[in-house]
Amino acid sequence: MSRKYFGTDGIRGTVGQDPITPDFMLRLGHAVGRVLRASTKRPTVLIGKDTRISGYMIESALEAGFASAGVNVLLTGPLPTPGVAYLTRALRQDLGVVISASHNPFADNGIKFFSAKGEKLPDAWELAVEAALEEAPQWVDSASLGRAKRLEDARGRYIEFCKNSFGSDLTLKGLKIVVDAAHGAAYHVAPDVFHELGAEVIAIGCKPDGFNINAGFGATAPGALVEAVKAHGADYGVALDGDADRLQLVDANGRLYNGDELLYVMVADRLSQGVRVPGAVGTLMTNMAVEVALRSRDVEFVRAKVGDRYVLEELAARGWQLGGEGSGHLLALDKHTTGDGIVSALLVLQSVCRSGRSLSDQLQGVDLFPQTLINVRLQPGQDWKTNTRLADEQVAVTAELADRGRVLIRPSGTEPLLRVMVEASDAGLAQRCAQRLANAVAAG
Repeated sequence: MSRKYFGTDGIRGTVGQDPITPDFMLRLGHAVGRVLRASTKRPTVLIGKDTRISGYMIESALEAGFASAGVNVLLTGPLPTPGVAYLTRALRQDLGVVISASHNPFADNGIKFFSAKGEKLPDAWELAVEAALEEAPQWVDSASLGRAKRLEDARGRYIEFCKNSFGSDLTLKGLKIVVDAAHGAAYHVAPDVFHELGAEVIAIGCKPDGFNINAGFGATAPGALVEAVKAHGADYGVALDGDADRLQLVDANGRLYNGDELLYVMVADRLSQGVRVPGAVGTLMTNMAVEVALRSRDVEFVRAKVGDRYVLEELAARGWQLGGEGSGHLLALDKHTTGDGIVSALLVLQSVCRSGRSLSDQLQGVDLFPQTLINVRLQPGQDWKTNTRLADEQVAVTAELADRGRVLIRPSGTEPLLRVMVEASDAGLAQRCAQRLANAVAAG
C-alpha cells in the first residue's frame, strides 16, 4: 500500500497548501492520537519545533488534535530534532513530534515522529495513521480531553546529553570553533555545547526571526561558515541545518568535509582505539572512495536506500552502530537513537583531540570520486519510469562508465524532482554523463 501523505522523512510541504494547513494538522493530531490510544489508555506526546514562523500555527493545531483524541501534550518550544528524540526516550513519553522542514526554506514546514524509544517509526505505523485519517473523527468527551503543558529546561537537558557524548578525558580547550546553526532549532543549544566543553566559540546563524532559517547559513549553505572560519582564524567550523540533525564541517584551510568523509573518520577513530567495527552503512549516494577505504580496513560496507531512516533500519538489522549519508546525516547508535549534528561533530572533533591529527591527515588516501548531481523538476503527471529515451541513455552511459563509475537515478521524497547522479573517476566524464541523462529526463 502506497503512502498518501508520508514521504521519506515524515510529512512535508509548503505552508498554506495541502497538507501543511491548520485543518489537516488538527486531523493529523487526532488520527495519531487514535492510533496511540489503541495500545495506550492515556498517552502523552512531546512536541518540539524549529524556528519557522509557521511552527506556532502548526503546534496549536496539533495540540488541539491530540487533546480531542484524549492525548496529553508536553511542549518543548524550539529544540533540535535529535533533542526531541532524546527527551521522548528519557522522559518515557509515548511519542515524539517534531515540527520542522529540516533544510527547506522557511515557507515550508512538516512533521516528523519518533517512537517511545526515540527512533524513527516504521512504514506500517505511518500507514496506520493514514488509514485513521480517512476515518470519521471520534471526539472524546470533555472529561477525557488531553491536557497540555510546557516542559521546563528542555534546552538545558539536551545540552547535557550532547556534552556526555564527548570523551570525559578530553577537552576542546585550545580550539577556536565557528558554530553555524542556520538560524534554526539549535541556535540556543549548539554554541553552549561547544563552549562548555572548553572551545572558544564564534556563533553565526544564531539569530532566528521566523523567516531566515537556512537562508544563506547552515549545512546547506556552508559558504558563510567557510568565510567565518577564515575571517576569525578558527581551527574548525561546524554547520548544522534547520533542525540540527545534519552536519557539515570545515577546517582552518576552508576545506569542507561531507558526511561520507566524516563517517570514515568516526569509524577510523574507533579502530585506532582497538574497538572492533564489523561494518558501516551508507546509502546509494555514498561515494565509492569511502567504501573502498573501509573495506581495505576490513570494515564491511552496506548501502541502504537514501534517507537516514533506511540507514537506521539497516544498522538495526545487522547490529552495527555507525552509518550515514553524504548530506551529513550521521548515526552512532551507541550515542543516540537518531542522527544528531551536534553529537556527530563532537565525535569527529574527539578524533582530532585524541589523535592530535587534523582531519586532512586522517583522510589521507581517501580521495573522493567526483560526483555530479542534477535535480530535474518533474512536470505534473510526468512519469519518468516510462521515459524510453532516459532508459536508453542510462544503458549507454552505464556501458561508457564500465568500472570507472556508476549511475543513480531516483525521485526526491519531498519535492517533485528527479535526482540524477553520476559518479566517475574523472570529473568531466561524470558531468557529461549526468547532463545527458538530465536532458533525457527533460525531453520526456
